[in-house]
Amino acid sequence: MSTSPPVSPSLTTRSQGWLWPAPMAVTRAERVRMVCGAMLGILVTALASHALGLPEGLHWIVAPMGASAVLVFCVPASPLAQPWAVVVGNTISAVVGIACVHAIPSTDFAAAAAVSLAIAAMLALRSLHPPGGASALLMAISGVTNPGAALFPVLVNSLLLTAMGWAFHRATGHQYPHRPAPPHPSQVTEEDLDAVLARYNQILDVSRDELHELIDRTQRLAHERRLAHTRCADVMTRDVTTVEYATPLQEAWTLLRKHGLKTLPVIDRARHVVGIVTLTDFLEAASLDVHHGFDQRLRRFISRSRASHPGRPEVVGQIMTRKVRTTRAHRTLSDLVLLFNSSGHRHIPVLGEGDRLVGMVTQSDVVAALKVVDAIDAPLQD
Repeated sequence: MSTSPPVSPSLTTRSQGWLWPAPMAVTRAERVRMVCGAMLGILVTALASHALGLPEGLHWIVAPMGASAVLVFCVPASPLAQPWAVVVGNTISAVVGIACVHAIPSTDFAAAAAVSLAIAAMLALRSLHPPGGASALLMAISGVTNPGAALFPVLVNSLLLTAMGWAFHRATGHQYPHRPAPPHPSQVTEEDLDAVLARYNQILDVSRDELHELIDRTQRLAHERRLAHTRCADVMTRDVTTVEYATPLQEAWTLLRKHGLKTLPVIDRARHVVGIVTLTDFLEAASLDVHHGFDQRLRRFISRSRASHPGRPEVVGQIMTRKVRTTRAHRTLSDLVLLFNSSGHRHIPVLGEGDRLVGMVTQSDVVAALKVVDAIDAPLQD
């Protein structure tokens, strides 16, 4: 018995695009809003146009307004749905259709010429509007010869529909005409976007500014996802130089200078963090707030005193900061970013099982980790 070969997942995915498209990413409430908007838009346009009266032999509302309503109320951010495109696109196309009726006796040839020339006119006037092709075709197949038909009902219908679109979107908390959102910092520049659009060389049913905003939001979402999947244990420094409570100040200072550190965790024998000592702690404890004689006073401060009861600190425990902000090895980079922003610290000890010190994470570690992830993702984005 023969068996059919397995279907390639990529082939299945591609076929779904034209056999059965993916579901539209809009909520049920948004769908209801679209339906109600289109209904009210056509109803108000029809009633108002009917009340105004119309030239003999013409309907008070033309069929292309149905297609215009789909754009205005369902995809109001599209450049094809903006007021200029709706009003100018429909009207100039009607003018072209009427002109073709006058110039071409054959209805079939007049219809073909009307649609093609209407597209050319809309492109020239930056008013590409799909229902405009229907407006031109309607004039051609109806044999309309009265130039006034382009003004009434086509122009009046278009004005009424866009006015209703503005009112409805405003009443329901949406924006129309569409205005681009303020730009956010992004790796994609205006020049990058222009270059890609030039290579694509096709008209998109989304404005350039809207496309830039979508790219920016996608990048930020991907950035948040990367932050959420990278753990503190992935970026921390594991070989941490530490001191204990009784470590002499001179020894601690030598460790800071030798390793180029600014912070030393203070631990007990079980590796529990009991404090942290920084360069600032040394300077404040030695009262080194002036530059005169700085080196000499620092040497005197950290040197071990021969007195049995010295009147100044001699070990780390006497100058360390006892309240230490720590984090856990399983916490994500997004948690770390918030922690650094809220605490103002640049170095945070990392605790593992039993609250034992397992590493140290710095702001530089987080920045370096993000750069590595971005570098890995860059070829995929290209």
